[in-house]
Amino acid sequence: MIRARSSAQEDDMTNADTKQHVETRPHQRPGSESRQIWRYAVAGLSASLVGLGLARFSYTPLIPALIAAKWFSASDVVYLGAANLAGYLAGALAARAVATRVGAVGALRAMMLLATLSFFASSAPVSFSWFFAWRFLSGLTGGVIMVLAASVILPHISAARRGIVGGVIFAGVGLGVAASGTLVPLLLQQGLQQSWYGLGALSALLTLASWWNWPAETKASAAPLHHAKHHHASTAARALLVQYGLNAVALVPHMVFIVDFVARGLGQGIAAGSRYWVLYGLGAIVGPLVTGHLGDRSGFGPALRAAFLIEAAAVLLPTVSTAPVSLIVSSVVVGGFTPGIVPLVLGRIHELVPHATEQQRATWSHATTSFALFQAAAAYGFSWIYAQTGGDYLVLFGLGGGAAVLALAIDLGLALIVPRRS
Repeated sequence: MIRARSSAQEDDMTNADTKQHVETRPHQRPGSESRQIWRYAVAGLSASLVGLGLARFSYTPLIPALIAAKWFSASDVVYLGAANLAGYLAGALAARAVATRVGAVGALRAMMLLATLSFFASSAPVSFSWFFAWRFLSGLTGGVIMVLAASVILPHISAARRGIVGGVIFAGVGLGVAASGTLVPLLLQQGLQQSWYGLGALSALLTLASWWNWPAETKASAAPLHHAKHHHASTAARALLVQYGLNAVALVPHMVFIVDFVARGLGQGIAAGSRYWVLYGLGAIVGPLVTGHLGDRSGFGPALRAAFLIEAAAVLLPTVSTAPVSLIVSSVVVGGFTPGIVPLVLGRIHELVPHATEQQRATWSHATTSFALFQAAAAYGFSWIYAQTGGDYLVLFGLGGGAAVLALAIDLGLALIVPRRS
């Protein structure tokens, strides 16, 4: 009797605990988790559009207007453009320190506000130093956002959907390229100062739209790893940093020279060159969505190898043929990989460093820094080579394609030395 009564009491307690657990568990409507994921993705897209898309690429179509309005000389405009690249590198280096002080989400919000302020501050040519400082700060916001946005969001996303969500986040870069060829010319019809106001207003709206859609930050985790596995992952991760930097080199010929190559190199005029830049921008919008989906389906290691191969062929294509079809394919594909390589590298980092959020963020920060360094070096180096060769664009495309081939060779070589799971 006593034993039976005791068993009954235990059953009652278990049932009560189960009932309490069910009652206290938050109720989620069907589809609410999916909606929450896309809210995070839209917040990330807004951040990349403001800090990477608008803050960087909207400056390019404003250059002729800045010179025509005599705000700055042609040589000054070049230095102002370089200020953004320098700021981007500084932001990549400082991102983790900023996140440690104010939190990653707080840093992202602050960077979007700072980028918005930079547009309004640039609406008057107070002085070269004033403009240089704000171009530097706008680049800094892009570097911080590039490091932190995905690392805040992706830990909340299942492994099966990280690629496509990462693609959505960095589609903002492509939207910025597209906006630079469409929205900015429309704003310039209202005046140069009004153009800066318009960009600032759009940035403010995107900042407001994303403000409450960021996820709560996850606590840093560091799962213990076997020493040999950790060594292998570290070797692969270090190689990935070099590959990502080489990818930046491969992108420079199109990113910097494609319009001028068509306009002056082929003698087709600035209008024709601008059309290829629009195609480049359209590719940049779709690219991260396609590569992210591919990474989810095939794994990020194989997808990254395929990306290097396709990218190398697309960069080298103008050296083989300058027919319109070839240039269209080259512009769209390379434009797609400009932001499209990002979700692949991010996904690969998550494969190499699983279950360690802080280590993933650190590795991604190093990768972003590597990209910024290689990109800046290639931009200046290719400009020097262009001058030394008397304007030989094909040499630049050859060097860019060679960098992508080298990135692929490193990956294949590493596969022979270090066993992979992917």
